[in-house]
Amino acid sequence: MSTAKTALYPGTFDPCTNGHVDVIQRAARLFDRVVVAVAASTSKGIMFSLDDRLQMVQEVVAPIDGVEVVSFDGMLIHEFERLNVNVVIRGVRLFQDFEYEYTMALMNRRLLPKFDVVFLMPSENVLSISSTLVKDVHRHGGDASTLVPAPVLARLQQLSAGDE
Repeated sequence: MSTAKTALYPGTFDPCTNGHVDVIQRAARLFDRVVVAVAASTSKGIMFSLDDRLQMVQEVVAPIDGVEVVSFDGMLIHEFERLNVNVVIRGVRLFQDFEYEYTMALMNRRLLPKFDVVFLMPSENVLSISSTLVKDVHRHGGDASTLVPAPVLARLQQLSAGDE
């Protein structure tokens, strides 16, 4: 039996932010393998297609050892079992994040007793960044260059160019 520990980091990553990257880097230091799972869900007002989000995340995490990217659709517990991971990583910025994530973790554990979650707090310099805020900054013509990795910024700029 392998002793390697695998963490699953799920999210929509629409778009992937510097906060996400910070959490991925932290998880990669703690676990042998980190699987970033990009959710196909469109219930959150998605800006980028699943293929675009997958490609952006793959570009961003390419330099980080032990990290792979997959997509998923459906319940997180099913992906947890399918990938045979040990734990789910959730980034928490504020108390509201923790309250929501804690409630979700309890429900997932009720559905799958072996389901476990590790909460990671991002670095202070990226603590206030969220995908929703990045989208708002972009939609209103603001500078998102300090909020997202370069490949994501390029995609945001392509979107802006397409709008003209």
